[in-house]
Amino acid sequence: MKIEVNGEALEVVASQLDAALAELGWGAAKVATALNGNFVPAGARGKTMLSDGDRLEVLSAMQGG
Repeated sequence: MKIEVNGEALEVVASQLDAALAELGWGAAKVATALNGNFVPAGARGKTMLSDGDRLEVLSAMQGG
């Protein structure tokens, strides 16, 4: 299915958010996620289904000051 990830159109096979993150290379990373503008806690990612055209934002913490 086609989704937008951080502003980039991508094709993913996974239908659940946690599996899509793994497919995209963020499976083991500590990241924050928002789906269609709504925050999705890490514990809810396995129950969060994706649909064609969804907008996913993935943010990781940065070190520094």
